[in-house]
Amino acid sequence: MTNPVTPPHYIGRKISRIREMRGINQDTLAIKLGTSQQSVSRMEQSEEIDEEKLVEIAKILGVTPEAIKNYSEEAAINYFNDIHDNTVTGGSSNAWNIGTANNSTFNPLEKLIEMVDENKKLYERLLQSEQDKIAYLEQLLKNK
Repeated sequence: MTNPVTPPHYIGRKISRIREMRGINQDTLAIKLGTSQQSVSRMEQSEEIDEEKLVEIAKILGVTPEAIKNYSEEAAINYFNDIHDNTVTGGSSNAWNIGTANNSTFNPLEKLIEMVDENKKLYERLLQSEQDKIAYLEQLLKNK
């Protein structure tokens, strides 16, 4: 699923996807970078990023700059598929070749589960908010 406005080869888009996989929101990344959420948003729409800034971002995200540069949705999918395949066969994996640093410092599957949990919590908060609105509107109607 790619953003039609921001092509997937943009380094900013790669940062965004890895940030999402790590369960880090733009506000948190902004705080750690000492900038604003709006600056992070603009950066994630950028085709190029200063190498020094990329190193800083990579450190915050717990990956190497090469991992960001070489990130692709297909590689991530292959990585997940390989984890599943090797769990079944008991083998070891080298599916997500991300340049010279081939050992990831995070478990994408754990991050995916965390993202699902966060989305569930968000959905529950939104549902509660809608229920509160309905109750409020019903109370207004009764008072008329």
